Amino acid sequence: MISPEGCASILWKSGESAATAAEALKLTAADNLKVGTIDAVIEEPLGGAHRNPDAAADRLEKWITQSLRDLSKVKLDTLVERRYERLRNLGRFEEKSE
Repeated sequence: MISPEGCASILWKSGESAATAAEALKLTAADNLKVGTIDAVIEEPLGGAHRNPDAAADRLEKWITQSLRDLSKVKLDTLVERRYERLRNLGRFEEKSE
């Protein structure tokens, strides 16, 4: 992983294009959810987790508990196969023709 500033300095020889690089790197939670590198986005409490760590921890605990409950209903072989396929698909991309 590289920072947007580092990416911009390599590609455009200037850190001034960091915003463009950040967009190209797809660093947001929504971007990662879309491409499957993360399972979910857990909403932070109003103002951010640092302002209300107890509420943030509660949300995280609820997500983990529900996820484990859901996973416990799936056969082990199926879980292993899903993980294998997910890892095999990381890094795949499509080039857009113009």
